[in-house]
Amino acid sequence: MESNPNPYIVVGVTRRQPEPLLRHAARFARQFHAVLVCANVDQGSFVVAEHPDGSVESRPIDPDLPDWNATAFDEELASRIQAVAGEQQVQVEFRELAGDIADALGRLAEVLNAEMVVVGTRRHGLRSSVHDFLGGSVAAHLAHQQHRPIVVIPLSPSIT
Repeated sequence: MESNPNPYIVVGVTRRQPEPLLRHAARFARQFHAVLVCANVDQGSFVVAEHPDGSVESRPIDPDLPDWNATAFDEELASRIQAVAGEQQVQVEFRELAGDIADALGRLAEVLNAEMVVVGTRRHGLRSSVHDFLGGSVAAHLAHQQHRPIVVIPLSPSIT
């Protein structure tokens, strides 16, 4: 595997992202002298085109959705991420992706030849336990389809 001239670390983020995941991912980016690529995946949309930087054009699965803007990364989340990245003095980029979370993060990691993929665990509860039982976790899916390291940051059930 070749070394990236500008190494990347891909981190899966959500609009309600707990800060510990962001802090760990930013520290990894600093230690690897890497660009931190934060990717949010909209499961309610599908990819219609992929760009060389791993960004995508997508459309909603439900064509009746009003005001579709799949390319806009959540501004409040981006602001929180930039604050954490600034503390660690790392460069950060944002990607809004579509489809299955594990597939989208894995594809982005492939396109960027990322050093690693960082994801958090799901909060504990009946709903997440049933989802894991039926569909498996994002981390498990990534671990089975990637040749690069998958780093799973445990999230405490008390984190909001």
